[in-house]
Amino acid sequence: MKKGYIRWGVVIIVFIFLMVPVVTAFAGTTLETIRERGKLLAGVKYATVPFGFVDKNNQVTGFDVDLVREIAKAIGVDVEFIRVTSPTRIPLLAGGNVDMVAASMTHTNKRDKTIDFSITYYLGGQSILVRKDSGINGVQDLKGKTVAVQQGTTLEKNLAKACPEAKQLAFKDYSSAWLALKQGRADALTGSHHIMLGFAKGSPEFHLAGERFSVEPFGMGVRQGDSDMRDLINRVLQDLWKSGKYRELYMKWFGTAPDFQMELWP
Repeated sequence: MKKGYIRWGVVIIVFIFLMVPVVTAFAGTTLETIRERGKLLAGVKYATVPFGFVDKNNQVTGFDVDLVREIAKAIGVDVEFIRVTSPTRIPLLAGGNVDMVAASMTHTNKRDKTIDFSITYYLGGQSILVRKDSGINGVQDLKGKTVAVQQGTTLEKNLAKACPEAKQLAFKDYSSAWLALKQGRADALTGSHHIMLGFAKGSPEFHLAGERFSVEPFGMGVRQGDSDMRDLINRVLQDLWKSGKYRELYMKWFGTAPDFQMELWP
């Protein structure tokens, strides 16, 4: 190789090496990016009543949505809601398509390896929704039955553990799973307790069977290592709890007072 090529190769390598810290320095944190953009990009569900759904006016609303609005207010920016489902919420967050995810997501050790979580902002459990004349009185009666469930969630694993003989029929969202139950393609629907109550509310031929058979601590997701964003979300949630605003929003969407104690810091 000629000396000229070697010299230019060394120059290019040195230039790239020197530029890396500069690029990194201008990358900024998620909070800085949000403030510079003037908008928080939040991943929420569009078909999970009462956490995140589209109302009759074609507006995204729900418990998660209201909490995200409070977070955006604390940052001092507007918010844009981006539709996520259970299978897509973590990939969209990790890929930078959203700044955070508030999507009825259970905090698990496995998910902790990919993203970071806020403190628990909702504590639920898994229930079963069936027709009143189904003869199903609890999870123990699901042996050999077809159960509609959300794909890519802890619901699948909990059901498999509680009743291995149940036949799972997975769907990308709750609305599709609920439709399968109504159409008779499934014998039961399983999911978060308050979501099941929401489906049963306007359909008197359905009811919840048996007791809850899992504990589901919901957390909001941020990218791994995004401590500034996580700490801000935690602070907002705790301030809402202390002020009574959290209780107000909880009562609005669930019709009852919170049945858990949020982790509070001094």
